[in-house]
Order: sequence, then structure tokens, then C-alpha cells
Amino acid sequence: QVQLVESGGNSVQAGGSLSLSCVVSGYTFSSNCLAWFRQTPGKEREPVAIIYTGDNSTIYADSVKGRFTISQDFAGDTVYLQMNGLKFEDAAMYYCAAQLHDWGDCSDSLSIDDYNYWGQGTQVTVSS
Repeated sequence: QVQLVESGGNSVQAGGSLSLSCVVSGYTFSSNCLAWFRQTPGKEREPVAIIYTGDNSTIYADSVKGRFTISQDFAGDTVYLQMNGLKFEDAAMYYCAAQLHDWGDCSDSLSIDDYNYWGQGTQVTVSS
């Protein structure tokens, strides 16, 4: 049974940093897209950062480029999201997601419908 468990969400001041983790179990995603999405009330869930585990290539939303970094550990069972320079608009529930099929890259895997497995989410709050 595939499980994704996020952690690391917290309340942080604007300009601060936070690191999220997502532990993946039940399957080895060695050549797949693993992603972080976020969602605020009343809005659609949007992709933040995606990593293709086959070659560590990454894709970022324009709003987080240069501030967020997605990575995976050597064993490939944990994906991280390092968030620096947090802004008020970064406050959201952050979700980890995994795509089962290997498409070779993640350039067309930007929709929630492209992902088969989801974590329960971890809340990030940004305060003044």
C-alpha cells in the first residue's frame, strides 16, 4: 500500500524559511514524478514544485522560483521542499503527490489529475 506522509508545516514569519518532508512508502518511485502542491480555501490545488526521480530534473511554479527547492534523498523514499523567503501568499496546505506511470519527464504532469497518490497535507502559515 502506497503511503505519502508529509511533515514540517508550521507557522513562520514572512521572510523566514521552512522545510517540508514527504516520506514515501509502499513503492519505489525510481523514475517518476513526485510533486508538492498547495491549496488555500476556495482555490484550486496548484503545483509548486515537481521532481523527476529518474534524473532529479525539477520544475517550479513561477511564483516560487529562486525561493523554493525540491529534492529527494539518496534512497528515494523522501522528498523535500525547502522554502526560503516565505511570503504571505505562500501560506497554504501543502500536499505531496506521486505519479505512478513513468513518462520520462514531468513537463506534462502539472495537474492534480496526473497524480495517483496523495498525502494528507501539512499546513504552512506565514505571519507578519
